Amino acid sequence: MLKRKNGPLIVQADGTVLLDDAHPAAEEARVELSRFAELVKRPGTMHLYRISPLSVWNAASLGMSAEDMLQVLRQNGRYALPAEAVERLQQWMERCGGLELLQGDGGGLLLAGDERRVAELPHDWLLSLGAIQNNRGWSVPADRRGELKRELVRLGMPVLDKAGYREGEMLSVELRTELKGGRPFRLRDYQQEAVERFCRQGGQGGSGVIVLPCGAGKTLVGAAALARLGCAALVLTSGSTSVRQWKRELLDKTTISESDIGEYTGDLKQIRPVTIASYQILAQGKVNARKNNAGDHMGLFNSRDWGLIIYDEVHLLPAPVFRLTADLQATRRLGLTATLVREDGRAEDVFSLIGPKLYELPWRDLERQGWIASVSCLELRVPLCDSVVEAYEGADLKTRLRLAAENPAKAEAVRDVLDRHPGRQALVIGHYLDQLRSLGAELEAPVLCGSTPAEEREELFRRFNSGELTLLVVSRVANFAVDLPSASLAVQVSGTFGSRQEEAQRIGRLLRPKPGDNTAFFYTVVTSGTKETEFALKRQLFMVEQGYQYEQAEAAGFERGKEEGA
Repeated sequence: MLKRKNGPLIVQADGTVLLDDAHPAAEEARVELSRFAELVKRPGTMHLYRISPLSVWNAASLGMSAEDMLQVLRQNGRYALPAEAVERLQQWMERCGGLELLQGDGGGLLLAGDERRVAELPHDWLLSLGAIQNNRGWSVPADRRGELKRELVRLGMPVLDKAGYREGEMLSVELRTELKGGRPFRLRDYQQEAVERFCRQGGQGGSGVIVLPCGAGKTLVGAAALARLGCAALVLTSGSTSVRQWKRELLDKTTISESDIGEYTGDLKQIRPVTIASYQILAQGKVNARKNNAGDHMGLFNSRDWGLIIYDEVHLLPAPVFRLTADLQATRRLGLTATLVREDGRAEDVFSLIGPKLYELPWRDLERQGWIASVSCLELRVPLCDSVVEAYEGADLKTRLRLAAENPAKAEAVRDVLDRHPGRQALVIGHYLDQLRSLGAELEAPVLCGSTPAEEREELFRRFNSGELTLLVVSRVANFAVDLPSASLAVQVSGTFGSRQEEAQRIGRLLRPKPGDNTAFFYTVVTSGTKETEFALKRQLFMVEQGYQYEQAEAAGFERGKEEGA
């Protein structure tokens, strides 16, 4: 390999890329590289990225060409590009768009495209779907649309779906131009652009995913898409709290009447022109129906002629909803998320069944524009408490992980952090309920978890947002779609092992813009000398990819002075 220049990127033959984070041009290169590659790990200052078919196809859906990607690698490369890496990337890009799915005869579908790509299709598999070959390609039954798309992605042959969508029930709805109290209202420029990307197909909308940080107004994008299309819509979201938040936003920002909005949760089963349901109720309904022949909530998908299905926090889609979504390809589908990271490896299903990434705006861009808060991240390491050292040394790996996560020594560190930032609205976030209850008692703060009744949750959120409460201890139920705009400090004491998704969502609780001092602080407390430190590094990957840096400090040397200006 011949040396070209001293760039920050080292491209390897297998498609992986090393980014030298100590290089002066590392940040600029990282921004460009992250458009078509995923950060895998970061040992020391060398960050390892992987270019995959899915990362290339999503970049292509945002308008990048193979030459655009290669130009990034050439301009920032330390050495000449390996021929194998160039050829692989070009092949992946060539396959993207080589096949099209069109309206066929008699209500069926036509799978057609480049002759070479059509010739590569597995005939036996297509015949098993009931497809028939003709001189234009393959005629495929309309009800195999989702199965066809999902399998083609797995075969490395993504298809461009141009088969169209049904209109659904019409609904008269518009975005408001004035809110309560006479406040003017309009979409931000990036929100408007995201809506335009989704509705670009002749103004009729299509399918795909909008990726925006927490606090950037993804709900408004969904509401605007609904208003643009003017059709009955089913909104799926993460839980009963977010169901109610969606309803409030729709009533506040659109002309939909309250009688046209239904809540479909454990407590209510309203099916109306706009129905908001939780993933849990759908997935649980499927299980309950098998156990005792109870009503199957999956029937909700067929209860009206929906013209649009919105998947809020689309990265959370459970397997039962994925399976049903495969049968809903004639309905327009909009996915909303802060990150497409899935720890279960099902990102391909999001791409094939919901749609490609249509719009993404880096977190740091929105921060620079003042639309989200600036967050400082710090990993605070504490020693294992003497009281559990003996149990830890004699335990198996799983028990060790929990002992490290629930390390009693973390309590003092949490108090030190809170003392350092007096006056800030603070969250203490964790995974283990015993740990959270103990912290709640010690800090004299209410604990909010899955068993907290809905009415009590709403009251705690109200008191926190009004400033009446300055501290809440919360479990993972607060990871998603919980609107706590005044929160500007979070201390994470335990989590779901190495979940990048969870880390991003928890930091997202702090991103709502703050009046005046638009800053926030995120601390993660981990037990030094244990496996928890490795999981912490993995959890941080997505945020590092977005340009955030985690400082590290030992609790023993942690500066306990007050925040400047506090």
